[in-house]
Amino acid sequence: MKTHWVEGCSPEQIAGRLRRAYPDDMRKHLSAETISVGLSVLPRGTLRSALLAALRQARNARRPRARGTDRRGQIPNMTPIAERPAEVVTRTVPGHWEGDLIKGARNGSAVGTLVERTTRLVILARMDGTDATSAREGLTKTLRHVPALLRKTLTYDRGKEMAEHEPLAQRLAIQIFFADPSSPWQRAPMKTQTGCCASTCPRARTCRATRSAS
Repeated sequence: MKTHWVEGCSPEQIAGRLRRAYPDDMRKHLSAETISVGLSVLPRGTLRSALLAALRQARNARRPRARGTDRRGQIPNMTPIAERPAEVVTRTVPGHWEGDLIKGARNGSAVGTLVERTTRLVILARMDGTDATSAREGLTKTLRHVPALLRKTLTYDRGKEMAEHEPLAQRLAIQIFFADPSSPWQRAPMKTQTGCCASTCPRARTCRATRSAS
């Protein structure tokens, strides 16, 4: 598995390679979530540093949580991820999405990324800025083209760009759930795809290029 990390593979790619390499040995099968969590809890040392350096998301360590306050501000009336329907977790029914934000150079622009949990379909949402209004308008314009039957839930982190989640949910008739703080493994498919997009496209031009092409 270390070899796969150094080659720049994502947690999902590693999980897929393990299944193909050992199709009949369930003991050697790992989910992307398990791989991500395992990396985060490794003790400090040369191995951990080497694996983190190869991680596509280029995040060498999780930022410590601020005591008593949320660094990114409070979002009113959030529905926690624990209240999601069971079919979201099992991925047996399509229509459940995860969302994230890729910010451009100096936070001057942004692209929203949306991943459908069952099919792994990825959609990019054009946004005119990184604020809550831009996020709401960008996600609305993008998701309204998705059939209502395939637009059931959206899971997001607690970034301030989702401060207007209530009008977004009302406009799209979609349920919005929020992951727990400092718990990226709860949205492993989303984090993997965001990492792939961010590592493939240089940050300085990603958002501008996407905005002009939209």
